[in-house]
Amino acid sequence: MASDAEHEALRAKLRRKAGPGTRVFRVAMRVVSGTWDDGFIHAGNLAYMSLLSLFPFFIALAAILSMLGEQDQMGASIDTILRALPPRVGDVLRPVAHDVAAARHGWLLWAGGLLGLWTSGSLIETIRDILHRAYDSKKRHRFWRSRLVSSAVIFGSVLLLLVSLSSQVLLSTAETVISTLFPRLDGLSEQMALSTAMSGGGIFVSIYLLFYLLTPHAYQTRRYAKWPGAAFVTLWWLLVAWALPKVLQTFLMYDLTYGSLAGVMIALFFFWLVGLGMVIGAELNAALAQANEGTGVPVEFSAESGPMSGPND
Repeated sequence: MASDAEHEALRAKLRRKAGPGTRVFRVAMRVVSGTWDDGFIHAGNLAYMSLLSLFPFFIALAAILSMLGEQDQMGASIDTILRALPPRVGDVLRPVAHDVAAARHGWLLWAGGLLGLWTSGSLIETIRDILHRAYDSKKRHRFWRSRLVSSAVIFGSVLLLLVSLSSQVLLSTAETVISTLFPRLDGLSEQMALSTAMSGGGIFVSIYLLFYLLTPHAYQTRRYAKWPGAAFVTLWWLLVAWALPKVLQTFLMYDLTYGSLAGVMIALFFFWLVGLGMVIGAELNAALAQANEGTGVPVEFSAESGPMSGPND
């Protein structure tokens, strides 16, 4: 009897905390409905744009590194980006990425870099559209300003990549010193998975900055948290990168269906899953923001103050 009473008390507590009418329930339903309505379409669009923009981004990366005098970091930069992908996807993209980045010199590099900035900017604009739809915010047409912001985001991502490379060099040096001084800790250092931690940290910072910079202006204040969506996308990304190879080996035989295009289709499927996680993260941030407002309308758009505009509107 005591056990039944405890179970009933636990169920009542759960209903009070997460049952219908509670804030948790409203946020969860908002995320589910938003993802169901727009998630699959946006995930497909983001997967297509990711694959379309990836190699132009590497060309733009080569041009920016050349401008910064860091041409020697090109190969390591490509490997760092591909390390965040599943091994099968990275193996397919790596040789093509290195060839594309190394094939341009002089004016051809700069022309390709400008084209790469434009194409990669289209991916940033896709993410901006996802965020605006999640927040039910109408996007004002400021084409060139949006493109300048997208180019600045790409340039900033290259600088962040250089910082990540420097950090990885320092961590690798520290790991070598530790394994030399304390040989018994060598197995432990491998289990720490520093590369995974670095990849996860880089993904989180990148997604957080994207959400912060591309969220509609009315929701960019500290009142509306950006980290929940960024944390979800990071965990989702790492989970997909870890689980996808195992699922493909165990359940799916892509080689029998797509033949020589299997690697490309796996890459597209991976980007689709990441795009779905991106939509869920955007919907989560939007649901939390609008739950804080209660009415779903930010104070900047109240009848008294009128609409405010910003670079992301």
